[in-house]
Formats: sequence, structure tokens, C-alpha cells
Amino acid sequence: MPEETIKNINGELEDYDASHIQVLEGLEAVRLRPGMYIGSTSSSGLHHLVYEIVDNAIDEALAGFCDEVSLVIHNNGTITITDNGRGIPVDVQEQTGTSALEVVFTVLHAGGKFGGGGYKVAGGLHGVGASVVNALSEWLTVRVHRNGQIHEMKFSRGDITQYITVVGETNKSGTEVTFKPDAEVFDDCTFSYEVLRTRMREQAFLNGGLRITLRDEREGHETEDSMCYEGGIKEFVQYITRNKTPLHDNVVYLSEERSDSTAEIALQYCGDVYNEFLLSFANNINTPDGGMHETGFKAALTRVFNDYGKKTNMLKGEDKLSGEDCREGITAIISVRLMDAQFEGQTKSKLGNSEMRSFVDSLVAEKLSTYFEENPSVARSILDKAITASRAREAARKARENIRRKNALEGMALPGKLADCNEASPELTELYIVEGDSAGGSAKGGRDSRFQAILPLFGKMLNVEKARAAKVYGNEKLTPVITALGAGIGEDFDEAKLRYHKVILMADADVDGSHIRTLLLTFFFRFMRPLIEGGYVYAAQPPLFKLTRGKTIRWVLDEKELDAALAEMRGEDGKGRVDITRNKGLGEMDAHELWDTTMNPETRVLKRIEMKDAIDADEIFTILMGEKVEPRKEYIEKYAKYAINLDM
Repeated sequence: MPEETIKNINGELEDYDASHIQVLEGLEAVRLRPGMYIGSTSSSGLHHLVYEIVDNAIDEALAGFCDEVSLVIHNNGTITITDNGRGIPVDVQEQTGTSALEVVFTVLHAGGKFGGGGYKVAGGLHGVGASVVNALSEWLTVRVHRNGQIHEMKFSRGDITQYITVVGETNKSGTEVTFKPDAEVFDDCTFSYEVLRTRMREQAFLNGGLRITLRDEREGHETEDSMCYEGGIKEFVQYITRNKTPLHDNVVYLSEERSDSTAEIALQYCGDVYNEFLLSFANNINTPDGGMHETGFKAALTRVFNDYGKKTNMLKGEDKLSGEDCREGITAIISVRLMDAQFEGQTKSKLGNSEMRSFVDSLVAEKLSTYFEENPSVARSILDKAITASRAREAARKARENIRRKNALEGMALPGKLADCNEASPELTELYIVEGDSAGGSAKGGRDSRFQAILPLFGKMLNVEKARAAKVYGNEKLTPVITALGAGIGEDFDEAKLRYHKVILMADADVDGSHIRTLLLTFFFRFMRPLIEGGYVYAAQPPLFKLTRGKTIRWVLDEKELDAALAEMRGEDGKGRVDITRNKGLGEMDAHELWDTTMNPETRVLKRIEMKDAIDADEIFTILMGEKVEPRKEYIEKYAKYAINLDM
């Protein structure tokens, strides 16, 4: 039967047969679509390679065969990860007829975590870790210390360059992997010591007693950290709350073990904090989108609080605490370990095992109730905070309803100072939040009204780090921002209702401007976190200098660019007169100047605000904007030497 003739929508003949179907061999798919396996080819993807190898080492620790992991960043851009586990098997793997070591590093979805008895509990459940690292490395060398011998294999971009070879004798066991990320794949192959230290510290907390050593050998950056926390997640909570004021002295610790799974929870309430900070993990993998273990924890916590409140008559009649009330001021770590963990996607952001909901629920219900009975003073102080939160929540609800009622009566009126844009599609629109009426006037005059909206703000706004939601809803500085964005705040925030997909903070390049940006970012972080997580928030980068020579004008972003720009404008003889004007503020710029330098998508510089690590983000907002003065003083003293120009 002849092939059917197919025409496209333009009526043109098109061939489509078996020759158009491509089969990717081995690790070709990884190199062709790296983002599918490591998320991106940016810094996060680069460091994900390290995490994949480290996770394999930690799986050995979970199995009880490893208590030391080390990472060394070398001068030549490579990194070595070593563990003292059993060492990857080097004997022949029956299905393939080749060495198990070769299979692990060259075959996708191969490993000891699929029910073959290698591991009861493991984080890397998809079996792609080592092979993906191999595929995306310019070269990789693995050495296995096992059975008295050192076995070595070498690879280049996934291809074997040296088959398994015995290169020496040893009295140790374990695996050593050294690799160089492929510059053809990644935007930048420079490892960040800080990023790695944060992740390794987290893993050391989650695996009490495991020692993780990180060393940087790069010239000028030589440093080393050795991290081991016998207290496990209890110490993790203490670390997170070290700049806060605990409501009770000791961290509450709950744990339970079953034949095939374990769960442990550590929590502490702080009196000077109004938000909750929850971190959950499954098999040492952070689950930022939560899942069944978080659901079980939240449900049981709320039930225990209400039951204890009724039993002690702290809650009267029909009074009832919400989950939000019970979690105000909490810092909690939830860590579960289980066989056959079911995550959503390779990024493993959410745990789907329904049995973990009932497991964690019963653990919290039973053991937290017992803790409250045995520690009534702690229980009462925590419950008092929750009851106060409930009253504040009711006040916030009334304030929110007043705003909704007012908006309904006014036909959902937008803020009076908002100059909205004509485009209706949020994906194509931008909202500039501008410091001051003067700069707001220039921005309105210079903008492209088709897609750019302007909202001027004046004066310092509320520091939400020290306020409950009720104050936020009624605040005259923040209400215009809430209304303009249209997505609500807190638990009511609905990303689908967001009116603009670029929210650009445009403030003067001085101390006051920085303060205003920090206040706004604190508000977004605490009450509209999906804005930052979704990549909607940007900081405009207005130029700091205006250079003029005759009729030629050039704008310079900062002092780093100033000398080069001056040399270029002065000409080859270096004698041309150039006038330098320091920009005092956005309000000093004409509308066309503001457009040319800061608002024109073709020429402007925007900095996207990212939240790479929730723990560090929470800590920095607590230090800079919280109640305690001493941590802020220490922070300023530590970093003051880096503040070369406070007006930058």
C-alpha cells in the first residue's frame, strides 16, 4: 500500500515517514536535553551534578555503611567527591554482561535502588544520577576501593575512554568520583563554595553523625568546613532560630520507626516571629512543595492544639484554632525515610506516598499530646501565641472583607496613583513600582503605555517582619501594591489573578532607595512568596553617572564602567573634556532619559530577584528586618568592609 500523501495547513506536500523518527543511543538524550535531567544549564544545574554524586554517597550512609563524605574543589575547575562506603560493585552485572560500575555510569535508570536489595531507603530513585553527571562532564574518573583493590574507569562526555582497570591495592572501601563539567553544556562551570556549603550543611543536619567535609583549593579562595551534627534535625532547628527569640528553651523532638520507614520531627516556636517556616524532606531530598508528610503534620498539629485547648479550657465554647494560627511563629523540620518513595518528577519537589500522611499524623497526634501533658508550661505558652494569632487573624479577616467590600462598591477600583497600561494580557505587561511622586511623574511620561504600568509610592512603608497580617491589610503604603497586583496576599494569594508578570522595583541608587527595596522585598517574601519563587520580581538598575561631551551623552551604570567609558569618550589623545554628573535620583531625570536608560526593554538592565535557598532567605530577612538588634549589628560589622560606596 503506498504511503499516504499529507499536506500541511498551507496546502504544501510534506513527507513524514519512518526516516524522520530518531532513536537516541545511550546518553545522547541527556546531552541533547540536559534540562530534563538537571533542571537547567545555569548555576543550579551545575551544582545539581554534585548533589547527584553526593546523594549516592549519603544513600550508603542511610544504609549504615558510610560515615564520612568529602568534597574538594580543585584549581582546574574539577571537583572530587569521596565516601567511605562499600564502593560501587565492580563484578559483572547479569542483565548486561558488563561491570556493574560501567552500568551505573553509562546506563540510564540503572542502580541499586529498584528493589534489588542494594538499599532499603534511597533518595536517588530514578537511577539517572551518576550516568547524567558522566554525560554532562568533559571528563569523569571514578575510582572504587573494594576487596583490597583500587578499580578505575575513565569517561569523556559519557563515552568510555578507559575500561575498568586495577590501579593499586587498598585497605579502605568507598567510591571516589572526579569530574569536570562540560563548558559546551553549562553557561558557567565555576562552582560556588557558598552554594555547596549550604547544601552540605543541610545534609549533615539531616544525617546526624555523618561528617561532611568541604574544601576549596582554588588559589585565593582556600577554605575548608567540616560539618557533623550529632543532634541531627534538633540542631538544624536551633541553627535556623539562632537569630530569633525562642518561646521555649528546648526543641521539641518527635520520632517513630516502623519496619520499612521512619519519621522524625523537630520544632520550636519563636515569640518575635509571625510567620511559619516549614522544611520537609523525604529520604534526605528537600520537598519544597510539601506532600503527604507535610499534610499529615499540619492536620495533626491543628487537632492536638484544639484538643489541648478544650481540655484545659483555654478555648471556650465554639472557639477553634485554624492551622495557620497553630503554625504562627513555628520553625519545623519534617524528615521521613521510606521504601519506594513516590516523588513528582525528577526534581522530587513533592512526596506522593499516601501512607506517610497517616504515619506522620499518628506520630504527631500521639507524641505531641504526650509532650504537652508532660510540659504544661511550654504547651500553654505555645497555645497562648496561637490564640493571640487567632484574634489577629479575625482582625485581618475583617480588614480584608472591608477592602473587598470597598472594592466591590467601587467596581474593583484600582489605586488612584496607578497609571495602568492598555495591554490586557498579564504575560505581556509590566508594573513599575517607583519611589516618590517626582520619579513617578517622569516614569509616567517616559513609559510605553501599551504594556508598562506605573505605581508611585512615597515614604517608608511598614516593616512586615514586625507586623501581623491585620496591619498589612490596612496599611496605606501597601494597600495600593496589593490592589494593583490583584492576586491577594498570604493564604489568599492566587497567582492566576496576577495582573502583571513583571513587577519592577525602581528606586534611587542610594541608602534610602535600598531601604525601600528591602521593605518591599520583605513584604513580597512574607506575604506574596510565589511572586519571588515564580521569577516575577525585578530590580531596575538606573545609571549612576551621566557623561557629556559636546552633544554626545552616555549613561554609565556604575563605577566599574566609569573609567572605561571616560577613556573612550576622551578619545585617543585622552584630552577631550567630559563632564561627569552623578545621578542624585530618578526624579532628576527627564522622562525621555528615564525611558532610554531604565525602562526601554532594548537598552535597560534588570536584575531578577531570586530565592535560591529558603533557609538563607529567611535568615537574612530576620537579621536585617527583625526585632533583635545584636545579630544585625554583627552582620553590619562583618560585611561593612565590602561597602565601598553606600550610594551604589
